[in-house]
Amino acid sequence: MPRVVPARVRGQEPPVPDGTPVPLAGTGRRLAWVLGLWAFAYACYRAYYAAGGTFGMIGEPLSDVEFRVINAVGAAIILVAAVLPVVAVRVPGLRRALPVLGWLAAVGCCTHALVNSTLRVLSLTGVHPTMLPSDVWRWYDRHVADLQDLLLNEPWFLVEGLLWAAFGYMFVAASRRRAWVLSAAAACLALTVVGVLSGLDVIGSFRIG
Repeated sequence: MPRVVPARVRGQEPPVPDGTPVPLAGTGRRLAWVLGLWAFAYACYRAYYAAGGTFGMIGEPLSDVEFRVINAVGAAIILVAAVLPVVAVRVPGLRRALPVLGWLAAVGCCTHALVNSTLRVLSLTGVHPTMLPSDVWRWYDRHVADLQDLLLNEPWFLVEGLLWAAFGYMFVAASRRRAWVLSAAAACLALTVVGVLSGLDVIGSFRIG
């Protein structure tokens, strides 16, 4: 009996054996590069402080060395996140994991943005002032810290999360896409509520970033 070759859908190659769609090289790789470059830009921002940069500092850290190490680790982690989608879209084994990786990254980054943006707005309005770790900062300008986080850091996390959502969604089997989206949205909502309540000291500690 002749082998049946799945029909090609516009924008996709034939699915792999488990039914997961594989976007055409141009589509998937373009989004992978956008995601990679977006993460790389933020990695450079963290690397600047790791290298001893001081422009835009919100205060004075207790230890310059420790502050550089914190930013160096952050830059390294984000750099991995920048390289991962570019590599994963080309490697079959990693490509099959993209629905899960995309879900986790989307939920994590979007929750980070939603929780911290809410808390920063509440801090700026005087409802619940943000307190940064005393074991990191000798002193800091809370107003500047709130604005920097609200206007720079959290928008980056939100866009990063949405890009990962779009990227991961491309590799989800059609029959599972509705559940994938709804579960991600539900997780973001639940974790955001928990994170905000924790940040307001209504419940126990649950720190996001």
